[in-house]
Amino acid sequence: MWRWARRLPAALIIVGLVLELSTPREVTVAPLFTAAPLAAAAFLSLPGTILTGAVSSAATILFSFFHDSGGAIEAEARSVTSVTVSVLAVGVNHVLVRSGSRLASARGVAEAVQLAVLPSPPSQVGGLAVATRYRAAQAGARIGGDFYAAEETPHGVRLLLGDVRGKGLDAVAAVVLLVGAFREAAEHEESLLGVAARLERALQREARRQPGAAQLEGFSTAVLVEVPNPAAAHPAASGKDPPPGPASGEGTATDSTLLRILNLGHPPPVLLHHGQASLVEPQVPALPLGMSDLGGWPGQVDEVHFPPGAQLLLYTDGLSEARNADGVFYDPAERLTRTYFAHPEELLETVVIDVATHTGGRSVDDMALLAFAHAPHRPPAP
Repeated sequence: MWRWARRLPAALIIVGLVLELSTPREVTVAPLFTAAPLAAAAFLSLPGTILTGAVSSAATILFSFFHDSGGAIEAEARSVTSVTVSVLAVGVNHVLVRSGSRLASARGVAEAVQLAVLPSPPSQVGGLAVATRYRAAQAGARIGGDFYAAEETPHGVRLLLGDVRGKGLDAVAAVVLLVGAFREAAEHEESLLGVAARLERALQREARRQPGAAQLEGFSTAVLVEVPNPAAAHPAASGKDPPPGPASGEGTATDSTLLRILNLGHPPPVLLHHGQASLVEPQVPALPLGMSDLGGWPGQVDEVHFPPGAQLLLYTDGLSEARNADGVFYDPAERLTRTYFAHPEELLETVVIDVATHTGGRSVDDMALLAFAHAPHRPPAP
């Protein structure tokens, strides 16, 4: 569309020339010549706008005085109008170019802020292959309330994905607070419950600094995941006994085939293995972060098997609440069943394309995705 729009000024001039030469002398199409510089101001560079204005003004003057049947006063009026509009178009183009440069600069700053606030995790964290995606609902937007993080810690690889209530700078401030608190807590807290408690206290402290009703409105849904290190993993880390079977240490399995998940009011992750996709629903529902004053917080850590070849997909409600033209919500478990992915990057790329297909390219909310799998074992170099 942009390529065709840039051809509009020339098209207006060409059509004007053809009509002027093919119609009777008493018929004038001067408005086409006058419109050309205005179109150039919107779609062309400053030299292109000047050239368009010069050509359209010259054409208007020549046809007004030497081809049309109107009087001298009418010809002068058309010529003055064309020249005036051309000069104004040059001024408008200059303003638009400066505004575009400022907007590009502001977007560059926003992108730098986004990278500082929400840096993408490396492709491999500990023994996990990790992939992330962030899609803003607003075109050109760089910052929102969705967030993710992944940290290799003495307790294993810990991951966080969440969604802060609200938009704009307040949401960004909450994202900065939660991601920073998570990085610190993930390193030092022995359990996911301890990490969640640290995040809760951080939000509560911030809420007390807010005036009026803002103290009651700030909260964030989140899901915390831990893949324990075999040497550091222990049943007490989750506050419950380990599940029966290979993940508890029987046979040849290790604790690296175990996932600990703490869901705080967030859409359930999707576990993919052998072509099957299933939602990992929490056994005990928990309130989002920032709402502990209401009671019933923080729920419990769920443990699920995570064998080699499996992948876990974390996402925000921008995915699960994406709707098609008929109002049908996107169901990630149903859409991903009977699919196989060699790497989390392939999984997320497929999900992004599939969501766009489902919604017809429309989006009403930000969407953050994080997927991980056991990294392929690489033998040591000889």
